[in-house]
Amino acid sequence: MPDRLRPDADGIARAAALLQQGELVAFPTDTVYGIGCRVGDADALARLFAAKRRPVDKQVAWLIAAPDEVTANGFVADERAARLADRFWPGALTLVLPAAHADTTQAFRVPDHPVARALLQATGPLATSSANRSGEPETLDADEVAIAFADSDEPTATLDGGPVPGGVASSVLDLTAPRARLLREGALPRAEIEAVIGPID
Repeated sequence: MPDRLRPDADGIARAAALLQQGELVAFPTDTVYGIGCRVGDADALARLFAAKRRPVDKQVAWLIAAPDEVTANGFVADERAARLADRFWPGALTLVLPAAHADTTQAFRVPDHPVARALLQATGPLATSSANRSGEPETLDADEVAIAFADSDEPTATLDGGPVPGGVASSVLDLTAPRARLLREGALPRAEIEAVIGPID
């Protein structure tokens, strides 16, 4: 069973240290609990996929503390992305964006939760997926995370921020083509996205 960490400065510092050491940590966001690892840590990411029993061909999003971390990490935020980020970040919208100098894409989100934001400010971007087994219900508090991974050694710790305020996963919008495409309609309705950038597929 993962260690329970209080959502205070000491708990966040401990969670950040574990992540820097290559461990997996679960934490609350504004939508559901997530399980994350340090970006660029291939071994930790492989363990995240294994813990979730998630197909390895499915990417996971990067949670970031601020919108400028998109371009700082070599990805392109066009005018549509800028408008959406200005309106909905922090919040329940994940944007899939192209790399500036490579043929690859990455999903990004700025969560609207003080514990998640404090952790991200301490660690930098985290590769994060929902803290549940693939295909099973989302986890909405630390107890549900413990139940979801009861037969696993992962995650090493959970930042216990209490029940999450949302309960529905983020909406996912692909901005890698001239016309935006809604890959998943989640907490943010299609109509609110279209009110900012016009019709989407």
